[in-house]
Amino acid sequence: MFAVVPDPIPARMRGLNRAEVCDVNFLEAVRAWRGIPRPRPVPDAPILPGSTLTAAAFGELFESQLLSRQLDLMARVLRVQNKVFYTIGSSGHEGNALLARACRHTDPAFLHYRSGAFMAERARLVPGMDPVRDAALSFAASADDPASGGRHKVWGSKPLWVLPQTSTIASHLPKAVGTALAIESGRRLSQPLPIPADSIVMCSFGDASANHATAQTAFNTAMWSAYQKLPVPILFVCEDNGLGISVKTPEGWIAERFSRQPGLDYFFADGLDLAAGHAQVQAAVEHCRRMRRPTFLHLRTTRLMGHAGTDFEVEWRALAELCAAEAQDPLLRSAQIALESGWMDAAGVEAAYETLRARCMAAAIDADSRPKLQTLQEVVTPLAPYTPAAVQAEAERVAPIEARQALYGGADALPERQPPRHLAIQINHALQELLGKYPQALLFGEDVAQKGGVYTVTRDLLRRFGPRRVFNTLLDETMILGMAQGLANMGMLPIPEIQYLAYLHNAIDQVRGEACSLQFFSNDQFRNPMLVRVAGLGYQKGFGGHFHNDNSITALRDIPGLVVGCPSRGDDAVMMLRTLAALARVDGRVAVFLEPIALYMTKDLHAAGDGQWLFDYPAPGQALVLGEGRVYAPDAGDLLIFTYGNGVPMALRAAVAIEQQLGWQVRVVDLRWLVPLNAAFIGAQAATAQRVLVLDEGRQSGGVGEGVITALVEAGHGHLPVRRVCGADTYTPLAGAAMFGLPSDNAVIGAALDLAQEP
Repeated sequence: MFAVVPDPIPARMRGLNRAEVCDVNFLEAVRAWRGIPRPRPVPDAPILPGSTLTAAAFGELFESQLLSRQLDLMARVLRVQNKVFYTIGSSGHEGNALLARACRHTDPAFLHYRSGAFMAERARLVPGMDPVRDAALSFAASADDPASGGRHKVWGSKPLWVLPQTSTIASHLPKAVGTALAIESGRRLSQPLPIPADSIVMCSFGDASANHATAQTAFNTAMWSAYQKLPVPILFVCEDNGLGISVKTPEGWIAERFSRQPGLDYFFADGLDLAAGHAQVQAAVEHCRRMRRPTFLHLRTTRLMGHAGTDFEVEWRALAELCAAEAQDPLLRSAQIALESGWMDAAGVEAAYETLRARCMAAAIDADSRPKLQTLQEVVTPLAPYTPAAVQAEAERVAPIEARQALYGGADALPERQPPRHLAIQINHALQELLGKYPQALLFGEDVAQKGGVYTVTRDLLRRFGPRRVFNTLLDETMILGMAQGLANMGMLPIPEIQYLAYLHNAIDQVRGEACSLQFFSNDQFRNPMLVRVAGLGYQKGFGGHFHNDNSITALRDIPGLVVGCPSRGDDAVMMLRTLAALARVDGRVAVFLEPIALYMTKDLHAAGDGQWLFDYPAPGQALVLGEGRVYAPDAGDLLIFTYGNGVPMALRAAVAIEQQLGWQVRVVDLRWLVPLNAAFIGAQAATAQRVLVLDEGRQSGGVGEGVITALVEAGHGHLPVRRVCGADTYTPLAGAAMFGLPSDNAVIGAALDLAQEP
């Protein structure tokens, strides 16, 4: 039944609407079939001689394929009526139903967007699932959509372990690899897993996406791990249709690229032919589950109806080539199998096709009548959940005293009984505390284990907690963050380290597009709780340049749902870490702990040897409240300085000079929490001030200072005399020249003198 393209091509095949062409192609082929059917097989017999696929299983797979096709056709019809809103279809990829058949519903799946048949087939595995209703609600952006609550058309399901995502250009691959690694980590740590310990992770993507840098880093990490004999039970499924929108994949490229990779086991399956492809898919899945090795399944598919509803292929693709692709329609082959095997007759195939059409259209009409998201509050509800009382209770929860004493080596060694210490030591003790408090916590990154971090902040943690909980990763920030997401998926508390702030930017999409979006696009059904440590900011005198002195957090400020805390002193760091960990555990939040490198070893404030930047370790049970700043000289009102990080000791030093020169009483406010900014707190502080100075070590454009000034204006304090002291819009140069682009004590004093000239 794989049709030969007629020559000449008939007029009906020249149409702009390829959905109509494919629809008619199928019906005409079924009606025109004149073969001699075999005797109808019994349900558990092979559908065709030599096939491993039983007749009953074929019948269900064929139904899933037809269902997926009718959902695509429904979407194209109703899009013009503005009743559905996303028309990237699955047509031509219906062979991925074989994957759902071969896998378990507890095998986490990170799916390509052409996965309608997969979802239909997997839904069979859990009673009560209705893939037609669920897909229709998603297409219609209904608030009743069980995947995203109407926020996006995504393939996702909590009961089916399909984690929803919008990233189809490979950015889901790192977290899929991370999830596979996390299965083994959880098993080795005897941590309870939400899925069976012999589960595998399935991750599908297109042939064009396989070339993406983010995909390559995921493949590399999987192979790197396998090379070291680490179990990585991930099934990479490349659904090869030969196209990336309009860019062709060179013939044979996928097989050539992936069939001979060390640590990656290659399989091929014909996704256009259920009878042939079943054994091939089954072999790949069974191999991955048995061997616990990265497995690459090259699945042959084709693409029908264009990339999306707005892609009119006939305008840019040769008609003969387009018709040839349509002749490879997997539904034509499945119909042929149904007829040749005697499992169905032509009337039965057509009836099934039209019954499912009616079912999909009815579901779509019903979905259109269901409620939509009506308010901004409804839209953002799952984005950044926050339960203050529960978070505070968890942050203040203390491990038993016996456990703490054992962790630190006796009562006298407890950190709260030590003399005042600088920031680096306090963070180190706090990380020990968190690893002791949370047995599911893991700390990892580049150089964090044996070396103890570039700045020794993680010193001795490997010895205390062992290599299964404190470990080095390969040099790849994308995979560090992908691994964090995978560990979070498996119920653990990841504490990844990004060695320098500048290194974060090549991996920022793992935070922006993946980790922080999951709660939003899953309607808070899936979460990525994690505490990301990032060393950064400027003022490393004598070292670095830009890559070690990056002072810009603008990219972090623009990520919805993210929490960013930045301590300036050791005691605040400890209490902030307790709160950030609680935010992750209780509310599933993605939190960033921004560590000012230049303050790690700072001991003095005003003069060498004064020890005024050394602080006691906070007593167990003390924690910060999200958004709460620290106020120095709270009753002072002549000048109010808002700042954070390195700016805090700078402002305190400048305050002394300002008081001496101008007689002003100066209040310094350490914001501590940079994302989101606490606008109410900022406004309340300004209400009792005569002048405001904003000290921001970030850059002039896009920095925290802009947010502070906006908060002031919106709170009705725009009339106050205001000055902003901030970094220049430049990369940080080497050595002493670095200081030219950063605020200084003198710059703060100068801004105050400038304010004194205003009436």
